[in-house]
Amino acid sequence: MLYTAFIFGLISSFHCIGMCGPIAMMLPVDRANQAKKVIQIITYHLGRLTAYATIGFIFGLVGKGFFMAGLQQKLSIFIGVSMIVIVLTPDKLFARYNFSKPVFKIISKIKTALGSQFKNKSYKSLFTIGLLNGFLPCGMVYVALFGAIAMQSESLGVLYMILFGLGTVPMMSSVVYINSFLTVPIRNSIQKAIPYVAVIIGVLFILRGLGLGIPYVSPSNMSLFVQANPNCH
Repeated sequence: MLYTAFIFGLISSFHCIGMCGPIAMMLPVDRANQAKKVIQIITYHLGRLTAYATIGFIFGLVGKGFFMAGLQQKLSIFIGVSMIVIVLTPDKLFARYNFSKPVFKIISKIKTALGSQFKNKSYKSLFTIGLLNGFLPCGMVYVALFGAIAMQSESLGVLYMILFGLGTVPMMSSVVYINSFLTVPIRNSIQKAIPYVAVIIGVLFILRGLGLGIPYVSPSNMSLFVQANPNCH
């Protein structure tokens, strides 16, 4: 299921352009030196990937707890259903309940710290911009975190979120170079595919939890996860 992380990151990056694109466009990179510019952009992405890896570790631990409790299959089904519900729920409904309100002060501080970093062109600042950017609220990241929980270990949770982040790298890098090409109509057209991809990934998680005996898609109960009681001789 790790491959779903990269695919979802690749598709959802078109949503990221609308949310985080302005940050990428304003990066304090060297516009005259192309080689240095590439390294600076990579540094920015390393910051984002570090943030994703950190939250992937945390949510991977949560998933490990469910795994140890023997709830892994039910969890996979629940996560699949949750992914589908989240992407099909209108944004206006989320806005109405303002789920981020409890952490608004923290988010405000992150945004303030983020803004101050644009005044400096050092690699440290670029890494920090990426790091803080990665911790900003994002619906697509929330969906990816469900996948990290389903990985049932902190290491795989980290890997899942890194792969998700890598999927966003191509498009998030391109806005620095070809932002004029990514017009609103083009972005809107591609964003329409995001819910379909998320639903497909959600269905895969549901099938995975059902253990229908389908190789690579829905393995049987015995092969779906590591045996709880390994045979020892």
